[in-house]
Amino acid sequence: MQRHARGPRGWLAVLLALLCLLVAPPLAAQDLGAAARLTGPLSLEAGWRSLTLSVPLSQPVPWRTRLLSDPPRAVVDFRTLDWAGMDPAEVPRVGAVTALRTGDAGGGWSRLVIELDRPMGFAEAGMATDPESGAARLTLSLTPMSDTAFAAQASALAATDGAPSADVLRATADRPPLGQRPTIVVLDPGHGGVDPGAIHEGVTEAEITLTFARELAEALRRTGRYTVVLTRDNDSFLSLEGRITVAHGAQADLFLSIHADALEDGHAVGATLYTLAEGATDAAAAALAERHDRDDMLGGGVDLTGTDDTVAGVLMALARAETQPATDRLARALVEAIRSAEIRMHRHPWQQAAFSVLKSPSVPSALLEIGFLSSETDRTRLRDRRWRTQMEQALVAGLDAWVEGEVAQQALRRR
Repeated sequence: MQRHARGPRGWLAVLLALLCLLVAPPLAAQDLGAAARLTGPLSLEAGWRSLTLSVPLSQPVPWRTRLLSDPPRAVVDFRTLDWAGMDPAEVPRVGAVTALRTGDAGGGWSRLVIELDRPMGFAEAGMATDPESGAARLTLSLTPMSDTAFAAQASALAATDGAPSADVLRATADRPPLGQRPTIVVLDPGHGGVDPGAIHEGVTEAEITLTFARELAEALRRTGRYTVVLTRDNDSFLSLEGRITVAHGAQADLFLSIHADALEDGHAVGATLYTLAEGATDAAAAALAERHDRDDMLGGGVDLTGTDDTVAGVLMALARAETQPATDRLARALVEAIRSAEIRMHRHPWQQAAFSVLKSPSVPSALLEIGFLSSETDRTRLRDRRWRTQMEQALVAGLDAWVEGEVAQQALRRR
């Protein structure tokens, strides 16, 4: 849901934008004990129109990417990484690289800066972890970009610090409200790549969620009322930070993360909707949230379980207080639509948990377990194309109802 800049959310956007210039909150990381170290030299390889960086590490660490201008620079921050023994001056310069340096980024983060002779943005970024040795390798690919595309990606990456960037806030404040344009939906198929999620009889959660998200995206697009963006459209790993980045970059009206998890006791059956809360509804919800965040860490992503900066926490609390009512209305609309379609839901269909992927402060966000791979009944449904179609149609109806409700809310506020 969006408002004009002169409404309450517009003033909140201005406040967030101004304070974000003063505060650079570090992303919180899980405690990995001793700092990771380099296990070999950094490598830079230049292709015809590309640049690839490879960083070998003793263990996975939280990481994040940034783009800076004047001059154009690609930045990679690492949490708890010891650069001892690495001299940037000894790394051969190739392609568009004019300088390479490392330094302290504050808050326990260290920084690698790649200075470039032209604007280049991140085409791919991922960390692979060896399950046997625990060693990891971060690989980044850069490609040339126009000044406009470079600025847009820089803004989207900056949004992962918690609050949306000033550019995103201005863009969302100026665009037409809901009901006068297509609703922008970001669908997030859970897991992927080195993180398959739950596995049963060779079927992975990552495969199930990607199939369902693709089908749901097509159902929404066919209505003509929605613009849909997928956080991933193949079997690739994407960090929690990266998923939130997609939502901010797309200027999403809502974010829906899709999962099909497994619980050890195998008793959970039926679709379940989760929204963000610091405390979980029950022990199972807490266990799911903890595992999702742990899986992201093992895959090499960044866990957004909080921030070390008090002011940043206040900013995010303000933004979520503004977004939470719309999130609650989204949850109610989806639950009612699924029930109206007579689709089996969990005995507690709407629960709350501290899923990090739901922590975007400015986008109404929910996580939907379409079923549980630990349940034989749910596994049968998830493999049934007719059942998936029924669920997808119910979700379209639920989103339609939510948009209609948000339009009505906007009309009330204008009175």
